[in-house]
Amino acid sequence: MLGKTTGRLSGYTTLRLGGEPDSFVEVDNGDELLAAVRSADETGTPLLLVAGGSNLVVADEGFAGTAVLIRTDGVAVTDEEDHVTVTVQAGHTWDELVRQAVAEGWSGIEFLSGIPGSVGATPVQNVGAYGQEISEVFVQADVLDRRTGTVGVYGNDDCRFGYRDSLFKHTDRYVVLTVTLRLAKSARSQPIRYAETAKTLGAAVGDTVTLDLARETVLGLRRGKGMVLDPDDPDTYSAGSFFVNPVITADEFEVLRKRVDHTPPHWPAGDGVKVPAGWLIGRAGFDPGYGQDGVAISHKHRLALTNRGDGTTAALLNLAREIRDTVARDLGVTMHPEPTLVGVRL
Repeated sequence: MLGKTTGRLSGYTTLRLGGEPDSFVEVDNGDELLAAVRSADETGTPLLLVAGGSNLVVADEGFAGTAVLIRTDGVAVTDEEDHVTVTVQAGHTWDELVRQAVAEGWSGIEFLSGIPGSVGATPVQNVGAYGQEISEVFVQADVLDRRTGTVGVYGNDDCRFGYRDSLFKHTDRYVVLTVTLRLAKSARSQPIRYAETAKTLGAAVGDTVTLDLARETVLGLRRGKGMVLDPDDPDTYSAGSFFVNPVITADEFEVLRKRVDHTPPHWPAGDGVKVPAGWLIGRAGFDPGYGQDGVAISHKHRLALTNRGDGTTAALLNLAREIRDTVARDLGVTMHPEPTLVGVRL
């Protein structure tokens, strides 16, 4: 049944920031989630959907509307000859699904280990890390279109996946109810694509390793960057990577190369060039631990902006603006935030 709770949204976000909403509703299954969303839409009540809270930056003033806590859970498995198809409830914890996949011998998401948040959030920004991303294994999702009030099945092409992007991002029109993925039946990982992973494993790009080893390695790399939640480590009180790695044109990359007087780290990205945001932040003069007013760049990873325990959303955004504006001024590259901003602007 629909449940009610109270408190600040800081209790439901990995940043531990955010004020109170006007009201909370907690839902345990898909029917309750649909009912909560439709009720808000019928009354014109602003709605904030919260599951893992790992990608939210919420205003200190809170949210003028209803926050729906999505606690739907469960995995349905269809076993076929050389793969499995798994349909997962939106509120299911993402890393629990990865852990299950590794244990069962399902290959395709092992390098996405340790990412906080829920399964329903993964197609929204086409979650990816260490050479894998959701779009590669995504089959379909059941999605509520709030504009029409109907639930439809959205296939891979319908989702318009891009780099950390999809049809569902930058809009509150859609609510993901379930996600279906196709995973290979294999005790081996997918080919290693990420140089850092290969180096740590003592392997070559293109090699495969056991699923267990892939997961252990990625979890170790993420812990070293403060990217695995740890209640005793303030470096993990973040929304993950705060800035998206910018994709710039070849001409813009040449301008950047001349400004820094050497070739920056980069990867091809369609018609453009992807440059690591963490490198840009460091090149602009920001060291790990830099910050004030209770917020700081992580001591472990420049891409994470952290709440040291007594920070505020306002202070966090001031730090983000300082970083963004300095990179733009000194290096000529515009960076954009990766988390969803609620009631605030950067």
